[in-house]
Amino acid sequence: MQVLTDTPVEGAVAVRLAPGQAVKFVEKGEAEELHIGFGLPAQAGKELPLSRRKLIIFLRKIIATAKQQKLKNISLAWADIRSLAAADVSDADLGELASVAFEMANFEFNIYKKVPESGFATLDTVAVVGAPQEAILGIKRGEIVGNEVNAARMLSNTPGGDMTPTHLAEAAREAVVGTEATVEVFDAAQMKKLGLRAVLGVAKGSIEEPKFIVIEYWGAEKTEKPIVLIGKGVTFDTGGLNIKTGDGMYEMHMDMSGGAAVIHATALAAKLGVKANIVALIPAVENSPGGSSVRPGDILTSLSGKTIEILNTDAEGRVIMADAITYAKKYNPEVVLNVSTLTGAALTALGLHASAIMSNDQKLEDLLRAKGEESGDYVWPFPLWEEYEDMTRGHFGDVPNISTAGNSRYGGVIAGGMFLWQFARELNCPWAHIDMAPRMTSAPGEELAAGAAGAPVRLLISIIEHYVKR
Repeated sequence: MQVLTDTPVEGAVAVRLAPGQAVKFVEKGEAEELHIGFGLPAQAGKELPLSRRKLIIFLRKIIATAKQQKLKNISLAWADIRSLAAADVSDADLGELASVAFEMANFEFNIYKKVPESGFATLDTVAVVGAPQEAILGIKRGEIVGNEVNAARMLSNTPGGDMTPTHLAEAAREAVVGTEATVEVFDAAQMKKLGLRAVLGVAKGSIEEPKFIVIEYWGAEKTEKPIVLIGKGVTFDTGGLNIKTGDGMYEMHMDMSGGAAVIHATALAAKLGVKANIVALIPAVENSPGGSSVRPGDILTSLSGKTIEILNTDAEGRVIMADAITYAKKYNPEVVLNVSTLTGAALTALGLHASAIMSNDQKLEDLLRAKGEESGDYVWPFPLWEEYEDMTRGHFGDVPNISTAGNSRYGGVIAGGMFLWQFARELNCPWAHIDMAPRMTSAPGEELAAGAAGAPVRLLISIIEHYVKR
């Protein structure tokens, strides 16, 4: 979709927003106008401006309503959009917010569907009329951001049979074509030489060869420490020998959503020409049962030298992430951010609207929360207290991959983060773990298509740019 400014397509339907309307209504009359009211939960009857959260939803609702009416081209008055937002939201910020919302709401994963005679119900163009120059710049930037979020969604939605570790590596290369970012991919033999034995251990049961994907973007002086992003790339997760149930295995082609987010956040930074150094690390494996699979009770030696006691083969994501965290040390990073669909416990704790975070640095935790609110990739913190260290004491290895402190179902989000912390504490820089399992898929009421939500690409680019602007 194109988001245009002051150049509406001939025959585009004008969209009129209706402040003060307490219920949603749609009317399409002779004047070819579409009227949209405020049918938002807990918003009906309240005065403008909308809160930032509700503003994002309403902007998406404009596109969703147009799609329901099978429209292809619409136009909006900037004055109407401006009337929705608070005065402290700049024109540039609002333009970007609107453009990202439009792109995300228009996305549909339909590449496996036969095209209907009338075409898919998606928009071709949205024209914003009367936008000032700052807003135009924000709209153009938002288009780039929204497209990268949608590209991450495309990767995550791709079925596991088509999105193997090899294909994920190819997708990483394609994502940065035309930019100054470079991609290096290590195969199993190279990974063995590097000592990435935890990644190799998880991959043993699958016929799909694991890959270790490294993306480097040097947008600043090489003397400046890089931001390292680490994304979990489990392209399909059966649970291994501790196999999941049928219901639990559905959607596990999206267990590489952290990797997809990291790939496209780095590509986005390169496309925007951000003056930062960024390294993205994506350990990519398929976790499958087989005659050579890692077994409960097996002990793997990680790149750090610490041994990992495998108590449950379905807690594999943290195992491969451990090697990536240690590998990050070679870059002497400024900050390290882990992104992964790590625990179902995060979903139990937070539902579908926020990712869980844990950090060794209070300023970084506060920054993640603030930028989460700004970007729309919301997060909520969990403790990284020494009282939870007992969860990470193995019986026969250094670190168990699930808690050994009583019932392993207790504090599952914290147990996953504490496991990663045993490796991240050697980084000597601020570190944060983002458990995005709750945001793997879109939530009801978000005005997004079913499937991957594209989190937390918007949050990551916001954090990257914060480090540039300090």
